Amino acid sequence: MKREKIMVRSAIAAVLLVAGASLAFAQSDPVAHRIDLMKQVGDATKITSAMMKGEVAFDLAKVQETLAVYQRVASEIGPLFPESAKTGKDSTAAPAIWESRADFDAKLARWHKDSAEAAAAIKDEATFKTSFRTVLANCKSCHDDFRIKK
Repeated sequence: MKREKIMVRSAIAAVLLVAGASLAFAQSDPVAHRIDLMKQVGDATKITSAMMKGEVAFDLAKVQETLAVYQRVASEIGPLFPESAKTGKDSTAAPAIWESRADFDAKLARWHKDSAEAAAAIKDEATFKTSFRTVLANCKSCHDDFRIKK
């Protein structure tokens, strides 16, 4: 029993250490962190985009994984755009983010909401093709308004 308690406490300590390190990284370099988060979104989107095009077979588990990434990133990324971190490290964040912050935050909230609704609604390929379009439209809208095209 004593050994189990030590193992549980060690596991909790490890989780807290990783969480603390992640938070410290995000606070110390928000540009790098938000670039990393958007890379995660891009990586997750590759498979679902291929499904939308019919290039790979529909896979509900992969769709749900992608939507979970979207929800997580939509929840985490907003604070990574402080006034002090507008540029750097090949950021494609447009000045419009800070000029129209309320609109930017609303689009992040909409992305989260629509991703959660899509996750609940998608049961098969037909519902995927319908619901996922809404989520992708959110991505496009935010990128059109708040991303510098290179």
